[in-house]
Amino acid sequence: MRVHICAVGRLRAGPEKTLIDDYVQRFERTGRALGLGPARIVEVEDKKGAGMAAEAELLRKALPKGAVICTLDERGKLLSSPDFSERLAGWRDTGRQDVAFIVGGADGIDPSLRREADFSLSFGKMVWPHMLVRVMLAEQVYRAATILSGSPYHRV
Repeated sequence: MRVHICAVGRLRAGPEKTLIDDYVQRFERTGRALGLGPARIVEVEDKKGAGMAAEAELLRKALPKGAVICTLDERGKLLSSPDFSERLAGWRDTGRQDVAFIVGGADGIDPSLRREADFSLSFGKMVWPHMLVRVMLAEQVYRAATILSGSPYHRV
């Protein structure tokens, strides 16, 4: 199952990009044997500044047809890392070819796109900068693969 992190905004060179690239590379090595991967980062940018609705349209165009759509949203469901890995494996095991994680811009995700999601995931009640959410998501996707592979990376 291919993993797509679809995000509003361009990530410039720096520590966040370095971390994301590292976790994506680790995920691809670990996930390959599990039927997970590859992973790709898709960035969209509303150059006209038309707001969340315009960002939602750009994100919709970036989504693979038939993908599981999972938004990252403070109103989403809180999951432990093992529960997240089970959910990812469940999508894979039901034959889904793609999962698209959507990270909104500074104002969040347009409500119409949130309603279209198959699942909404929260990293807590706090609001996180969207660039850090990408890092946290990339790490959790990698962690999910290590949990599914039985690797000692995730310690309880």
